[in-house]
Amino acid sequence: MRALTRVRTGLRERLVITFILVAVAASALVAGIGYQLVKSSLIARTERAAVSDVTRTLEQISLPIGVLWPGELPPSSDEIAELRSSLGGYGREVIIEYEGAVYTEGDRRLTDLPSELRGRAIRRTVTQRLVLDDQMWLVIGAQVHRKARDGRIQPTGLTVYVFVSMADEERLLADLRRSLAQAGLITLLLALTAALFSARRVLLPVRRLGAAARALGQGRLDVRLPVNGQDELAQLTATFNEMAAELEKSVAELRALEAMSRRFVADVSHELRTPLAAMTAVTDMLMDEAERLPPEPAEAVRIVLGEIERLRELVEHLIEISRFDAGTARLDLENVNIAETVSDSLEVRGWTDRVQVRVPEDLTFTLDPSRFDVIVANLVGNALKHGGPPVILTARGTVNGLEVKVRDHGKGIPPEALPHVFDRFFKAGAERARSHGSGLGLSIARSNAQLHGGTISVRPQNPGTLFTVWIPPR
Repeated sequence: MRALTRVRTGLRERLVITFILVAVAASALVAGIGYQLVKSSLIARTERAAVSDVTRTLEQISLPIGVLWPGELPPSSDEIAELRSSLGGYGREVIIEYEGAVYTEGDRRLTDLPSELRGRAIRRTVTQRLVLDDQMWLVIGAQVHRKARDGRIQPTGLTVYVFVSMADEERLLADLRRSLAQAGLITLLLALTAALFSARRVLLPVRRLGAAARALGQGRLDVRLPVNGQDELAQLTATFNEMAAELEKSVAELRALEAMSRRFVADVSHELRTPLAAMTAVTDMLMDEAERLPPEPAEAVRIVLGEIERLRELVEHLIEISRFDAGTARLDLENVNIAETVSDSLEVRGWTDRVQVRVPEDLTFTLDPSRFDVIVANLVGNALKHGGPPVILTARGTVNGLEVKVRDHGKGIPPEALPHVFDRFFKAGAERARSHGSGLGLSIARSNAQLHGGTISVRPQNPGTLFTVWIPPR
């Protein structure tokens, strides 16, 4: 579940989201502060105006209320109604309480008033905002006082409650909220436009750098980018160009050294073939002479002949490797019988009785027979030299191509050596290091398989080792 909530976004998306979040936060902050300031100012102004109007009206009251003086009569209902009318007006409703009687019109009742407000209104003028019937009202409560004949101010027992409707203010605030929302939307659109523009300005050089890096990785060492401006991206582009130039120079030097090394190995190998040919021509004669020599000279002659054969094999392998390195190795494809080809390869080397062959007699495949012979000879020879009997060679045709397996039942290859068995001059273990092999056989076998478009893999068995050759169909 946690993995599903993680949304992978690129640099462009993160820049746009950041711009939008900043714009939304700034707009909300400015709009919120501005709205609160306008709201507070508007409500305070309305409250001051209403309180001032009610106070002024009450100060001008002339009704005979409170302690009646000689000749005065209590206020009549009409006089109370006139007072209520003078306190009322557009958007106002008035409740008057006098000597236990309540005078009211409209929908507002004393029950709408909080008891706390009624208690405070007896002592002084109070105000409070209430929500009644989903509408905001400002309630002004005041105790009416009268100046006595001795100049003192006395309460009259008359209390008024004026309900001032704030519908106009609510509409004004609603209009203000809509205006702020529209301004916020416009700000958001401007921020999105600025974000997309900025992201394009920032990401375009980054994309160019990415494309140039991919081209560099694909071997196009001459790729360069134009440097525009003097900002960090321009400095990064200039650094990339410098790196590409140094890399091109280094690779050119390495390629030149590699070409020189290949030519040197090829030239040395070819130069060695002439004396080796002469030495090989007399090996049979030396072998015959060794039979008539004393034991010690005869053994020395046999050692020399063995080293000559080893040197000849090494030179042939080096020449073959140089062909692969130079890219001059070619395939001479034929449709051959795999069973016959394997049998001929084993027979010419005298391995027929030492290898169990399990190949269908009618299995045919298109490949280079001479290079296939090299693959079989190297794998089987390696199994016979370093593995243990029985050595089994199997082959079969599949929809994916030809599959050849060579398995021995010896001690096997150490696990740490398995990744390196196809490396040049690699010999696994002390016994193999002292062997007469060149360490190039498996590398040459793999190169021949790759020339066919195939592969060779190795896996440990219990006991022994299994080599698998796969060649795709032509």
